[in-house]
Amino acid sequence: MKTLKISITAISLLLFGCGNTSRENPNEQTETNIHEEHQHNEESEAIELNNGEKWKVDANMITHIRNMENDVISFAKVDQKDYKSLSEKLQSNIDLLTSNCTMKGKAHDELHKWLLPYIDMVKELSEAKDETEAEEQFQKVENSFITFNQYFQ
Repeated sequence: MKTLKISITAISLLLFGCGNTSRENPNEQTETNIHEEHQHNEESEAIELNNGEKWKVDANMITHIRNMENDVISFAKVDQKDYKSLSEKLQSNIDLLTSNCTMKGKAHDELHKWLLPYIDMVKELSEAKDETEAEEQFQKVENSFITFNQYFQ
């Protein structure tokens, strides 16, 4: 249930942060609609390439993704691990990323296939109960950038 709430929150951020230019009241979207969006995203296919090529991420968005990737790379090299601090830095960049989303079309849709699970991973890292769980979550976050770099530039 906690993961569902996290996902609903993430989807809400993305829906309203990614160019939602509807003139209707955005607060009228019901939790049922958000849940249906979440179910659709869970059932969606794996990330696809752009006719065999990587998708281009807008410059204002790639900055925040690369900042997160660099934070993860640097964190992996330090001996003293402060997972809480890392998760806060990553969340800050996620907030900046989603609030600066200008992408449209298929590239946008494919980026969301990577971003939604990544947001959940960062949230789970922030909620880790002990160092072992935090390390496991960190590994997932770290590995997610391998996937990102396979499909996006």
